Amino acid sequence: MAQEQEVKREPRPPREGGHGGQGRGPREGGGGGPRRDDRAGRDERRGDDRRPGGDRGRFDGPPEIDIEKLISDSLYLDNQAHGVVSRMRDMDSGTKSQLRRLYNAVRRAYRAAENERQHEFVMLRARLAYTIARHGLRSLDQIEKLLLQVTRKNDPRGYERFKDLFEAIVAYNE
Repeated sequence: MAQEQEVKREPRPPREGGHGGQGRGPREGGGGGPRRDDRAGRDERRGDDRRPGGDRGRFDGPPEIDIEKLISDSLYLDNQAHGVVSRMRDMDSGTKSQLRRLYNAVRRAYRAAENERQHEFVMLRARLAYTIARHGLRSLDQIEKLLLQVTRKNDPRGYERFKDLFEAIVAYNE
């Protein structure tokens, strides 16, 4: 009888990890191709998402800051500063000293002679881009885009409002 049972039993598939059930997960790089992750409802083979409403969970970032509104509306400036600080707290591990150093660079660029100001702000944008990349400060991407708009516009009022926005960001981050 024992022999009959062995013949009828089908071999069991090996356990994931293959380490005798020691609680280890599957090995990196192995596993025979894409798998379905039921927790997220995502089928990696097809790249689709089966969550209700068709939301793929992609975050494209906050809408860009409108330079014209920033120049004309102080409340808009205040709301944008609050939004940036909120995203910084959620997304980044940036320090207050990093932000303060950037703000000091903004103030220096703003105080430059009028014929040199655009150049100083262009260089500030390069410094900001470096800092964002080096320290992973993705919440400041929006500020970098705004700085590009301000530099292209080359309006003294735009430079002043950019400085004010950065000052508000530093203040709200304290």
